Amino acid sequence: MLLWVSVLVLAPVSGQFEAVPKAVISLHPPWTVFFKGEAVTLTCHVSHIYTAKNRELYQWYLGTEILREIPGNTLKVQDSGEYKCQTQNSLLSDGVTLIFSTAKLILQAPPSVFEGDSVTLKCQANVDLALKNKTLYKNGKMLKILDESSSFHIQQAGLKDNGEYHCAGSEINCSFSSNRIKIQVQELFPHPVLRSRPSWTTSGKQLTLICETQLPPQKSDAQLQFRFFRDGQIVEEGSKNFLKIRNPSSGMSKGPSYYWCEAHTVTSNVCKKSQKSQIHVEVPVSRPVLTLSPPRAQALEGRRVTLHCEARRGSPPILYQFYHGDVLLSSSSAHTARGESFSITLTAESSGKYSCTADNGFGPQRSDTRSLSVTVPASRPILTLRVPGTRAVVGDVMELHCEAHRGSPPILYRFYHDNVLLGSRWPLSGRGTSFSLPLTPEHSGSYACEADNGLGAQRSDTASLRVTVPASRPVLTLRVPGTQAVVGDVMELHCEAHRGSPPILYRFYHDDVFLGSSSAPSGGRASFNLSLTPEHSGSYACEADNGLGAQRSDTASLRVTVPASRPVLTLRVPGTQAVVGDVMELHCEAHRGSPPILYRFYHDDVFLGSSSAPSGGRASFNLSLTPEHSGSYACEADNGLGAQRSEVVPLNVTVPASRPILTLRAPGDQAFPGDVMELHCEAHRGSPPILYRFYHDNVILESSSVPSGGGASFNLSLTAEHTGNYSCEADNGLGAQCSEVVTLSISGLTGSRLGPVATGVAGGLLGMGGLAVVALLLYCRLPRKAGGRTSDPSRNPSNSDPQEPTYYNVPGWIELQPVYSNVNPKGGDVVYSEVRRIQEGNKHAVASDSSALRLLWTYLPSHGPIASPQPYSAQGSSVIYSQAQGVPPTCHHEETHVPNVGSSDTDTSECHKPEKSSESRG
Repeated sequence: MLLWVSVLVLAPVSGQFEAVPKAVISLHPPWTVFFKGEAVTLTCHVSHIYTAKNRELYQWYLGTEILREIPGNTLKVQDSGEYKCQTQNSLLSDGVTLIFSTAKLILQAPPSVFEGDSVTLKCQANVDLALKNKTLYKNGKMLKILDESSSFHIQQAGLKDNGEYHCAGSEINCSFSSNRIKIQVQELFPHPVLRSRPSWTTSGKQLTLICETQLPPQKSDAQLQFRFFRDGQIVEEGSKNFLKIRNPSSGMSKGPSYYWCEAHTVTSNVCKKSQKSQIHVEVPVSRPVLTLSPPRAQALEGRRVTLHCEARRGSPPILYQFYHGDVLLSSSSAHTARGESFSITLTAESSGKYSCTADNGFGPQRSDTRSLSVTVPASRPILTLRVPGTRAVVGDVMELHCEAHRGSPPILYRFYHDNVLLGSRWPLSGRGTSFSLPLTPEHSGSYACEADNGLGAQRSDTASLRVTVPASRPVLTLRVPGTQAVVGDVMELHCEAHRGSPPILYRFYHDDVFLGSSSAPSGGRASFNLSLTPEHSGSYACEADNGLGAQRSDTASLRVTVPASRPVLTLRVPGTQAVVGDVMELHCEAHRGSPPILYRFYHDDVFLGSSSAPSGGRASFNLSLTPEHSGSYACEADNGLGAQRSEVVPLNVTVPASRPILTLRAPGDQAFPGDVMELHCEAHRGSPPILYRFYHDNVILESSSVPSGGGASFNLSLTAEHTGNYSCEADNGLGAQCSEVVTLSISGLTGSRLGPVATGVAGGLLGMGGLAVVALLLYCRLPRKAGGRTSDPSRNPSNSDPQEPTYYNVPGWIELQPVYSNVNPKGGDVVYSEVRRIQEGNKHAVASDSSALRLLWTYLPSHGPIASPQPYSAQGSSVIYSQAQGVPPTCHHEETHVPNVGSSDTDTSECHKPEKSSESRG
């Protein structure tokens, strides 16, 4: 079956119109996309009405060039391009674009689709391509998996089928997609239009109704069926698109009938209806009737008379014309059956004969004449209200003047206020008269007057009067949401004058500065809203003015309360950092806020105290710092409108470093050259970081920083030159603290280990010579010969906690091993040094027993140093020297370079102890 691509330029279904034919091209097969190498047959069609008379040649075009001219109307082609055809007696056809594709997969579809069509889409693969399956997609979404026929059928195309289609398939490792085809379902034919021939008719004549619609050129061979309806009932149906009716006016007593038609296809369910229409049947107009209102007996000059003309029958529109004699007065058209009216005001010249005509296009019809005789009563008077000024004010005397310009005298004038009679007057001369009235507020209202000469009273138009009352002194009220005015509140300024004629203009002032105005059209009151800021404190007033002088209210004072702003907390200490013992000032200030402001101070959310600032501003709180005062601080500012808390301010209270303890630790019992000695320095209190410095004879050896507190150590490979005094410092930025001096003596020549050295004894031993040593030994033996003395348990080394052993060399002729240590037996103010002798079997024995002499230098805070030699007895050891130390040394060091220590720094320290008395030195 061939698919018609185009047909005649115009093909109305009525068959009454014939246009110049336009050639059309059909395709076989009915596709526009083919594989390269395939062929399609084109057929050029021209209406048989024009081709039956003679045989014509067919011209074929490819693009704009003539491809071929042949006697036959078919052409087989295999090239892509746009094809057209025509004959000598036809127009050039629309172009048909063919594509011969080299793709592996193509989608074939008809070139055009109309509603109700049966449409086939075919997904074709190249002969050398074996696809497992094929899938059809619509608008990018899978529509259907195609079967072996590779076709998809649309039974009755509709708008739902619009979209872009393509198909896809796959082999083992490859997938293929076809070309994309856009389908736009076109309307088969528009809704029909019902027309009548002629467009109107008169009663009893025939009328033809035509149901007009038009098929598109591509579907001119489609057959349509028609139905005609009248008031919902089928009148006729069939293939004819026209209906002839007679006497369409029958049944018009019930109202005009509605007609419409319906067109539908034979092979599909495409069906469309026309709009409903009425048939216009014209009826000639009848003779009209003229009436006068009021009756002619009451036709007095100045009255209005209405002339009404009406034709009982006739199709609208009807043109009505009114005549006074032969003079046309008025002409108007009526679209209903109620007729037309025309009114006139009677004068003496209005007497005469009146008539009217009615015409609806079939010829005018004239009414019977009506006669009118006019008498002259008093004319309608004019009332004038006269006051001294531009407007009526309470206390003025108003004159009411009433005058009728026509009418036979005498004329009686009556005056009315709100339809209440005020009085009446006969004019003394002329035609008018006056009435005087002193004004009060109650005289506002409507005024009128009447003129009566016995032919009927004539009332004037009403004249309105508004007696103006000056505005009274207004009352100003300030309204805020709460009990006090707060910044951010919207304050309403309410101004009201209890008396005064509207409109009243209210003006608002702040400290005599104009804020704004508001008009009260009906009097009463007015308001003005103001969003409050701190600057709005002050005096307020308002004015009421209705044009008779402004009246000012009493002033109203306002104090705008400002909520306390978020305060700023400042921590102030004497130095650059907070140190234990400092008095810290907590300074809290809110930059905004109405006084008084109460300031509260917090440490780690614990309340510390409060301070009130009666005039706003700031407040302070002092705190003597301890280590426990480290933490977070905050303050609050509260002036009764909600407390505001400051940002949290952290504080770290720094604790000065305590006096450190230096410990010298060697690998064995004796120190030899080559040993590695550990110097350990530790301050038990102090905020980190702590910098530790180690000194040998006031020359710095090493420094070490401990970020988190605790002690620091330093290792030293010993040589004979390392004999001397050792000390350390602890410094955390709040002043260096120096340890006790520890003396170390190393004899590299004898090679024997001599014993531990105690803290602080080296100075005392070096000051003594060999004689002092001999004296001490002799003194130590004397008590034992006398029976011995009991030693102080507190001085016994077993009750003390000596540091790690340090070493010091003594002369070789003394067969003793002294051990030096610092002793502080009870942690008090007494610190002494001991030198103990240790016997190592018979080899080093110099006495027959193990007793020894202990010389104790005791430092008492109240008495100073006291020498107290005491006997000492311990198994295997004895004390040979002791010195008390009660005053802590002060630190002073000089920087110098120490070779063979391993430090590149030039930091050197000295530890100076206070001078002792000559007694203590002895």
